[in-house]
Amino acid sequence: DDETLGCGGTLLKHRAYGDSTYWLIATKMVRDAGYSQARIQCREKEIKEVALRYGFKDILQLQFVTTRLDVTPMAEIIEAVGVAIKKVKPDWLYVPYPHDIHTDHRAVYDATASAAKWFRGPSIKRIMAYETLSETGFSLDADSGFKPNVYSNIENYLDDKIEIMKLYKGEMAMFPFPRSEEAIKALAALRGTEAGFKAAEAFVLLRERI
Repeated sequence: DDETLGCGGTLLKHRAYGDSTYWLIATKMVRDAGYSQARIQCREKEIKEVALRYGFKDILQLQFVTTRLDVTPMAEIIEAVGVAIKKVKPDWLYVPYPHDIHTDHRAVYDATASAAKWFRGPSIKRIMAYETLSETGFSLDADSGFKPNVYSNIENYLDDKIEIMKLYKGEMAMFPFPRSEEAIKALAALRGTEAGFKAAEAFVLLRERI
């Protein structure tokens, strides 16, 4: 669900503009990680429904075990991300913020940073990090605060973003839980006030080649 929380409105805007978008899913639920077969099947169904709503051209699933990327050899993650980049040849990348409290987010960021070097992914022109409710703002590192410098107007896409988020069963709860409808709207309004929009998503521009 991080793609929806972090850049769901922007992804919908890309679709409206006729851009081709792809979804890279780094991890999967497995029984050995404590997930029931019913939950695993439910997540597979959710992925299909969410992909349909965004209109992704393709879904690339790396199949690493969720919450275990910190104990997965980094070389394996870099190689898998690199293969995906070579296949898609993307212009833009949206990635998790490197200082998120979730260790999987950090691992995905580190692997992407390595795999997306200009001579490994020459098609890539822009890389931006998004913020994820319940992960980005919960870091206790005082020097790692999210300081956005790019804003995407999602006034026309916020409602659809929230409806897509609701497709993830069990991920949302009542406010003040961070992953709640009220919190999503509040963050969008806050980022909007920083850029002169009614609702926005914010990003940290990590690299741009023009």
